[in-house]
Amino acid sequence: MRYLVTGANGMLGRDLQSVLEGREVTALARTDLDVTDAAAVTAAVSGHDVVINCAAYTKVDDAEGDERTAYAVNATGAGNLAAAAAAAGAKLVQVSTDYVFDGRATSPYAETTPRAPISAYGRTKAAGEELVLEHNPERSYVVRTAWLYGEHGPNFAKTMLKLAASRETWTVVDDQVGQPTWTADLAAQIVSLLDSDAPAGIYHGTNSGETTWFGFAKAVLDGAGLDPERISPTDSSQFVRPAPRPSYSVLGHEAWSRAGIPPMRDWRTALDAAFASGALADLG
Repeated sequence: MRYLVTGANGMLGRDLQSVLEGREVTALARTDLDVTDAAAVTAAVSGHDVVINCAAYTKVDDAEGDERTAYAVNATGAGNLAAAAAAAGAKLVQVSTDYVFDGRATSPYAETTPRAPISAYGRTKAAGEELVLEHNPERSYVVRTAWLYGEHGPNFAKTMLKLAASRETWTVVDDQVGQPTWTADLAAQIVSLLDSDAPAGIYHGTNSGETTWFGFAKAVLDGAGLDPERISPTDSSQFVRPAPRPSYSVLGHEAWSRAGIPPMRDWRTALDAAFASGALADLG
């Protein structure tokens, strides 16, 4: 089996390369492959059996003013990869997001819940899902994830640790609910999915359980042996941004059970493992 990982220099892309170590992997960063170039994508996918698309435009606020650029990467690019994978007879994993939902639910979103994005970023990712499932329906997995943190690159957990080094106290919003997800766990789950006989379709790739950003921040400080009481709760009205954030981003995991694959472990257990592995030691 030959694997192609796009967006390979990101947090998830680098963890995927670690999980796939020992297998035949082509890892292409953004500078190596422009996913909006259909001809380049076709050439890159040729000869591969599996494509894992981690390439994405993730500047959520910037997308509000430049939806065309976000659409080119998140939708057109995903469609290009799906079409090329279909032509090559390859499986495709499209990494997607909780932002395809409106965030107004009060119980976990099922994989079958209709998309209802409320931001430009969410709209472009939702369009990407649709194009993937249209162009390569029999061999595509859409894996939605959220609240990612990991060893490689900036993320919320590392930001909290940096703040702890420079401030005595600060505030974090306590009215947005989601599932902190360790990219190492997500990478392993994606590979388990590919190694299985699971049917094509939509899967929710988040650690189990739920918390708020405030709860996550306190857990990060606690995991680092710092005083979590240095953080105080606030609400989203104190952090107004161009793009609306979903207030509820908890994703259900029934598709894993139906496929005979255990869902990802609880977010707090994963965070403890991330600290134990040293994944949050480097604040660079």
